[in-house]
Amino acid sequence: MLKTRVITAIVLLAVLVPVTLFAPIGAFGALIGFVVVFAAWEWGRLLKLNGAGPVAYALVAGLALIFSTFLGVAPKPLFQMAGIFWLLAGPYALVRKPVLAGGAWRAFLLFGGIVVFVACWHAVVAARTQGVAFVLSLLLVVWLADIGAYFAGKALGRHKLAPSISPGKTWEGALGGWVAVMVIGSVAAATGVYAPTVFTALVGHLGWDRALVALTVLVAFSVVGDLFESLMKRQAGVKDSSGLLPGHGGVLDRIDALLPVLPIALLMLG
Repeated sequence: MLKTRVITAIVLLAVLVPVTLFAPIGAFGALIGFVVVFAAWEWGRLLKLNGAGPVAYALVAGLALIFSTFLGVAPKPLFQMAGIFWLLAGPYALVRKPVLAGGAWRAFLLFGGIVVFVACWHAVVAARTQGVAFVLSLLLVVWLADIGAYFAGKALGRHKLAPSISPGKTWEGALGGWVAVMVIGSVAAATGVYAPTVFTALVGHLGWDRALVALTVLVAFSVVGDLFESLMKRQAGVKDSSGLLPGHGGVLDRIDALLPVLPIALLMLG
């Protein structure tokens, strides 16, 4: 299992790193587009679409993405729609735990998923236009929150964050992830290393106090995105969103926390 996981990670890095660092924006956008379409296919599977339903849903997401390019690089209304989705649907789902596979809620998630994936694509591409360091720093917010949560949770975790959804997550872990983002983000903003980054941009746009609040909001939504997908998988009765990435699960398993963070971050800087 570990060998498979390592091999998959190496292959992914061999593709993603050169494209992110050296490829033109168009090629970078095309690659992220493929990732988004596969994530949409997994979203459809988790919502229990029958037969070729998940494939059709992925095609609709792809077409929506293509047509959305006429909105420009960073369409604020699209980011606002995605932000509203996560602000309302995320907490509602985690608190009420509605059945995701039926009724109006299922229809809402089918529509909302298209908005979420298209907004995520636009946010990544818009961030890349600001520079490699900028897009990597935006991803770093989620990575730091995840890494900090893992180690703090292992060392100090006592109080379950959402035991019925993801038993391994703790409040101590979430706090540890927040601390990691606050420390690294503050140092990056204060030193201006590799600027422009999302850290320097937030401080420059909002000031220090509101920038730290903004980072706190992003960390919180990274947790919401992670738990939201965990709830979908639990209700779908699966461990992973798919087996597309051997040893890692599916695409959604890798980008769930990014889905809310990316458009909300761009909205903060709009």
